[in-house]
Amino acid sequence: MTAMIRRLGRPGDLGWVVAAHGEVYAREFGWDGSFEALVARIVADFAAGHDPEREAAWVAELDGQRVGCVFCVAGPGATAQLRLLLVHPDGRGLGLGGRLVDTCLDFARSRGYRTVRLWTNDPLIAARRIYLDRGFTLTGEEPHHSFGADLVGQTYELDLRAGEGGHGLVE
Repeated sequence: MTAMIRRLGRPGDLGWVVAAHGEVYAREFGWDGSFEALVARIVADFAAGHDPEREAAWVAELDGQRVGCVFCVAGPGATAQLRLLLVHPDGRGLGLGGRLVDTCLDFARSRGYRTVRLWTNDPLIAARRIYLDRGFTLTGEEPHHSFGADLVGQTYELDLRAGEGGHGLVE
């Protein structure tokens, strides 16, 4: 099996991100179509006007088939947002989730971001493990009812300057 991470941008990539999120989250967590609609809005916003100098997205492929994705978008100030991390069941167990997150973090560092922030929900245990293994810390939790389910939203942040002395980063 050949696994690779590449930049998002091939025909069908955007639609795959939306469809895969909708299908996987409905099957695994019972989430309704409002989650797929949220993903569609995030993807449409990215497609319509992302700044390629500060924002990017990647697709993981296994033997030429899409099996994962992650987005890095500009947040407030020197904060990047990690969004839409997904590894399809067909691509799990190969370390692709970690590789996608590492690709996003490397990009954020190279663009001078100081912090990476993400928002997730409590049932996403495998993703949380990836974030914690990379030094993210939980900075907030809030119960909510979304996507047809009772959830606890969680915000995680990573200080990209940790261990690097903060040198060479933009304000």
